[in-house]
Amino acid sequence: MATTVRRTVLTLPAAPLGPGNPLPALHPVGGVHALDERAKDALPRDMARQIGYEPLRTVLPTRLRDGYDRRRTATDLDAIVIENDRLRATVLPGLGGRIHSLHHKPTGRELLYANPALQPANFALNGAWFSGGIEWNIGATGHTTLACEPLHAAVVPGPDGTDMVRLWEWERLRDLPFQVDLWLPDGSDFLHVGVRIRNPHERLAPVYWWSNIAVPEDERTRVIAPADAAWHFGYEHALRKVAVPEHEGIDRTYPTRGAYAADYFYDVPRDARKWIASLDEHGHGLVQTSTDLLGGRKLFLWGTGRGGRRWQEWLTEPGTPGYAEIQAGLARTQLEHVRLDAGEEFSWLEVYGPLSADPAAVHGEDWAAARAETSGRLEAVLPRADVDAAYEAWRRCADTEPAEVLAGGSGWGALEVLRTGAKLPGTPFDETTLGDEQAPWLELLRTGVLPTPRRVVPPGPTLVAPHWRDMLETAPAEPLTEYHLGVAQWHAGDHAQAVRSWERGLHLAPSRWPLLRCLAVAELAAAGHSGGHPAPQAAARAAELYLEAFDDLCAERRDDGESWTAATAALARETVEALLAAGRAGAARGVLDRLWPAVRDRGRFRLLEARLLIAEGDRAAARAVFDGGFEVADLREGDETLGEVWAALTGGEPLPDRYDFRMRPPRA
Repeated sequence: MATTVRRTVLTLPAAPLGPGNPLPALHPVGGVHALDERAKDALPRDMARQIGYEPLRTVLPTRLRDGYDRRRTATDLDAIVIENDRLRATVLPGLGGRIHSLHHKPTGRELLYANPALQPANFALNGAWFSGGIEWNIGATGHTTLACEPLHAAVVPGPDGTDMVRLWEWERLRDLPFQVDLWLPDGSDFLHVGVRIRNPHERLAPVYWWSNIAVPEDERTRVIAPADAAWHFGYEHALRKVAVPEHEGIDRTYPTRGAYAADYFYDVPRDARKWIASLDEHGHGLVQTSTDLLGGRKLFLWGTGRGGRRWQEWLTEPGTPGYAEIQAGLARTQLEHVRLDAGEEFSWLEVYGPLSADPAAVHGEDWAAARAETSGRLEAVLPRADVDAAYEAWRRCADTEPAEVLAGGSGWGALEVLRTGAKLPGTPFDETTLGDEQAPWLELLRTGVLPTPRRVVPPGPTLVAPHWRDMLETAPAEPLTEYHLGVAQWHAGDHAQAVRSWERGLHLAPSRWPLLRCLAVAELAAAGHSGGHPAPQAAARAAELYLEAFDDLCAERRDDGESWTAATAALARETVEALLAAGRAGAARGVLDRLWPAVRDRGRFRLLEARLLIAEGDRAAARAVFDGGFEVADLREGDETLGEVWAALTGGEPLPDRYDFRMRPPRA
């Protein structure tokens, strides 16, 4: 059959994403992917420089995605199928352009780990993420903020005349447009993927890209890459070079042979062909290769410990086999960002498909022989020169305008194109995509005035790039403008000026709680800097500001609809945590008592209830909360709060399996 592109519907058990968190994401980015500063001293100079290049301060202007739960129902998902007589790729344009499935028709094998469920979990930079398939991670260290967001999608004539699917969007953390072109040459076993990231600005831009491929995991599956060493990153915030395949007496190229979750960033020689493969006991599996610009390769394993196994169960259906991740990126490690000059672009070609090799060589003790066998089989079925030629052919049609629209993304790109007048052939950001979230910013752009909402609602998202901040500074100083200006100044690192903007807005604001909450966050942040208030005093002041903000929100909220419920839940969570930190259990109890029952019943608030009961001295009631069972749907990757609260409650009893999400060895 000739290559075809068609729209279809994929039905999966899925938990709804829910609304975004309306509180601006002022808190700093850190967590499990942060590297201890002292660890940088032992790294190669270029690696240390790229690790220190333009790290994120916050995930602004994006909003946190934490409104999902774990109640899955059969859900129809829009999908695009690209198919020839050898391969069938199923793409989810509404969920970051994820390739859900890659099915090899002659053998009947699924080459990816195709998750039979869609369960959001707190792994993306801004929250919601789900496992499985092939995802496109752009922006900054971590899973992209677009993991659960729609991309634009269209049919474009491909290099050989067959239809090609183009995905594109405006990545907002780095303010950069990108595209992903997918096509299947007639009769080919390999899906071709052309990627381009453009910098339309008159300034340098930090760029991050890792293609993340979920593959089936079992005891006889081995991951092979052209390297004798790797940079190991666990969850102890250290990066160190280790031997491949054996490290600490264990062959780490088998994902099930590690006890705890870990990253292995392979040290691929600069002149070597870039590839990585996951092959089962019979020597069959998936291979990914690319042109040389995409030089990084990585293995991520969950480990066989209780925490890793629990996460695997958490992300899918009971009884589903586990998975590992093989990845390809622009740098040697995912802790690095690469500089893209003004007006320039990065582009490369990736290829995905089946590979079969001699299992005796693949699984033998001679690592060099296993690599040579895999590399030789790859060269036989897909020569390196053919990949380079396919890249050159694709570049000639990378600017071709879409022929048929398949799906729509956000309106943020259209707003930026209107502001800048940028010419981006091949990736149209049409004004018809502008929506309610862009409307006030479009008016600011055209009139210099940020409009006041016609009804009382939680504030919309803030734009924080320098040009928008400049517009806010020259706009009339209305309370809502001062609120957004303060958020933009905070994102730029000018915390003192942000506080002044919020305080100015507070004097005349009919809606005080958004400003009070921002001031509470600022109060806590000040305690962590030299010259800041002592921690107990800062905690007390922040708690009072939070409590005042929550009181104001409760007086102002109009209903229990989606937006007000999201605002109430988000602010209540921060308020209770601040009050507990300040030792004000009674006030924290008053906040919880004012929540709607549906919110109080969420797992996050059951955990807060247990913490509050401990603070109140009722350990039996706190134990009953754990014994009754709850699930914190938005538990963060690497978060050890469940174990810490359990230890405080029991004094050392073993943590029950259902609450064990630890991704590193337990601390003494």
